Amino acid sequence: MTDDDRDEPFHAGEIAVQDRVGVRAGATRIGRSIDAEIAPAAAHFLVQRYTLYLGTLDAVGRPWASQLFGPPGFVGAVDARTVRIDAAPAPGDPLLENLRADPHVGMLAIDLVTRRRFRVNGTAAVGTDGTILVTVAQAYGNCPKYIQRREPVEVRPAPPDPTRVARHRSLPTMARAQIERADTFFLATANPTDGADVSHRGGRPGFVEVASDTRLVWPDYQGNMMFMSLGNVAVHPFAGLLFVDFETGDVLQLTGRAAIDWDATHAATVPGAERLVTFDVDEMIAAPAASPLRWRLVEASPTNP
Repeated sequence: MTDDDRDEPFHAGEIAVQDRVGVRAGATRIGRSIDAEIAPAAAHFLVQRYTLYLGTLDAVGRPWASQLFGPPGFVGAVDARTVRIDAAPAPGDPLLENLRADPHVGMLAIDLVTRRRFRVNGTAAVGTDGTILVTVAQAYGNCPKYIQRREPVEVRPAPPDPTRVARHRSLPTMARAQIERADTFFLATANPTDGADVSHRGGRPGFVEVASDTRLVWPDYQGNMMFMSLGNVAVHPFAGLLFVDFETGDVLQLTGRAAIDWDATHAATVPGAERLVTFDVDEMIAAPAASPLRWRLVEASPTNP
């Protein structure tokens, strides 16, 4: 949403999906929680974070999901309408290049220990020193569904080796293996006229199916009824996926074409799925040990199907 004065918090794609699923009234009620300012409690939550996830668009409109990290305080609310981020992306990550091409950004702050999360959508400017200032258009919390509880156990301060970053047009064996064992990924989508978004997706290990070396399929479970991600896909059929191996720090960033599979017989083959999403890989960036954090799984989400 780019016009803060609109009463309607949803764009046409989101509304179309809400109507098709039959949750328009419920989405309207929940949508009242979307604000254009960051409340003091949310500002406190932001400043405690040491990871942050962003969704951006490259120069040709492809979404990418990125991870930033730093000591608590690297991200914080300057005021109720502005967030400052002081961190550099890992080698190979197109984040800053994307923001210079298109200022739309989605931001997700998530605490894997407590399963709390907070999202901000808006526009960003990159300073000459690489600092990112985000102007808030939407700010809202999310429920803890499908978040696996993890706690950090180690920080590797050495920077990743940029010479090991590789680009692929399909999924090599190592990427397929990482995706097949993943229980979490981050999903960037966008409606280029209304903004970008990044969200969390979780399930049991293997909930993302590697259908081929260029296609992924995952279930869309019951959520908050707002359908921000699928609403974006409905009008801009592209997405960016970020897979982080929480034990090794290996990072996969994928961008490609996304589509909603509305066939109920297909969804019925996957426990808990209300529909499926297909994703065809256009490009992937693989960065071994790009994340300095190592995590321990404490508990799988009790809401996982």
